[in-house]
Amino acid sequence: MLALASDTPRSWVEQVLPDLDKLLLDHAHCEKKAASNAINLIFRYQRDPRLMRPLSALAREELEHFEQMLDILDARGIPFEPLSPSRYAGELFRCVRHGEPERLLDTLLVSAFIEARSCERMKLLSEELPDPELRDLYRSLLACEARHHHDYVSLAEQLCGREVARARLPEIAAHEAHVVDTLPFEPRFHG
Repeated sequence: MLALASDTPRSWVEQVLPDLDKLLLDHAHCEKKAASNAINLIFRYQRDPRLMRPLSALAREELEHFEQMLDILDARGIPFEPLSPSRYAGELFRCVRHGEPERLLDTLLVSAFIEARSCERMKLLSEELPDPELRDLYRSLLACEARHHHDYVSLAEQLCGREVARARLPEIAAHEAHVVDTLPFEPRFHG
């Protein structure tokens, strides 16, 4: 179960359709950033062995999805090129507190919400896109994205305590909903 405090309207798919190439390129970049986030956590918290294997597995899976998206881009003649970052993640990470263990807790939960929002939007794409190949692609990614959300929440509960993590979840959910609500629309996964 995703812990999102707001829903993306079904009309979001209609809004991104005219710029589907940009959305696919953005998706590739999102997978690359998700892998990088997991690897950065491995380096930042390398003294905690409980993070190493789960985050390593998550990073590998994100890189597999990145390569899958590169294949999709190639097949559609969409060049993989730099794309300015969406403001979503930067705004979302503003709620991360300083000092430990709060920083670790918040970073894990923010990462969980990024995965949850991706999962929610992939579900919409899997149901609403006119292209059957892309619908199948997004359907195939749903379970992984939901599991990544769950993995980050589980790590937060294991490392910082279930009650502490559960108490912080609605606060970050409210912040994430506010970020989604206030950012201007872009044809991006988190725009």
